[in-house]
Amino acid sequence: MSKLKKNVALVLSSGGAKGIAHIGAIEELERQGFNITSVSGSSIGAVIGGLYAMGKLDVYSEWIKTFDRRAVWDLMDFSFINSGLLKGERVFDKMKTFIPDMNIEDMPIPFTAVASDILDEKEIVFDKGSYYKAVRASIAIPAMFTPVKYKNTFLVDGGILNPVPIEHVQRDKDDLLVVVNLYGEKQPRVESVSQSKNGKNGKEKNGHNGLINAFTNLIATGDKQSLGYISLLTTSSGAMIHKLAKMNIERYRPDILINIPADSANTFDFHRADEMIKLGTDATVHAITELVREG
Repeated sequence: MSKLKKNVALVLSSGGAKGIAHIGAIEELERQGFNITSVSGSSIGAVIGGLYAMGKLDVYSEWIKTFDRRAVWDLMDFSFINSGLLKGERVFDKMKTFIPDMNIEDMPIPFTAVASDILDEKEIVFDKGSYYKAVRASIAIPAMFTPVKYKNTFLVDGGILNPVPIEHVQRDKDDLLVVVNLYGEKQPRVESVSQSKNGKNGKEKNGHNGLINAFTNLIATGDKQSLGYISLLTTSSGAMIHKLAKMNIERYRPDILINIPADSANTFDFHRADEMIKLGTDATVHAITELVREG
């Protein structure tokens, strides 16, 4: 495997809480001797990619591993306007208390984040300016989070126009192109480690935890049996985003493609951090092993 130890241009896709798997992928790439020289990301991929580029991914990872369902709920800041269910500010305000903002151009590793301009129907690429302002725009899932006012337009989730922003990574000609794709083939669900973690006190089905479960399932699952408006929107936009991701991957043909099953987690399943990080690790090992076998 030593012959694969090269510089890497890394692209991290959008995909909600599944994006915690990006952490496992990054850690495994480093364990196997790859040198990540640049990163681009969309939505959760922008959040994780920027944290890695500024050298703070380990701090974020330790924080998110402490989450249970209640912690996720407490970071939800509900909006009372009709352009979005959540403001999406509380979580970043909390992060700023232990991860100070940094201008993208000052990061040790080149980084770009992608958002979608919904009025002019084009991508907006952030390669300078505030990290937090860039990622807040990039994660603004339509109807879920309020859009971000930007110059004379409004920005929403980067995944709407470019869920796998390969063309925006700063890649040298000898860099391996590595993509972590959160829209891989769906697989049968297995029992998650978080079920025992969050259900150990017997309160999961009742009281406050029961309310959290009901609410997050309503807005985030995309369950075909659900009649919820947000659920319907999530399912519909998901089909479009999956198609866009597949097209971009086929166009650029990355050297290493790390696929995470699209049904691995729901939008707000951030309480499943340990499980999702392991999934990213295992998927990366598999992708590298396949490359070695084919090579």
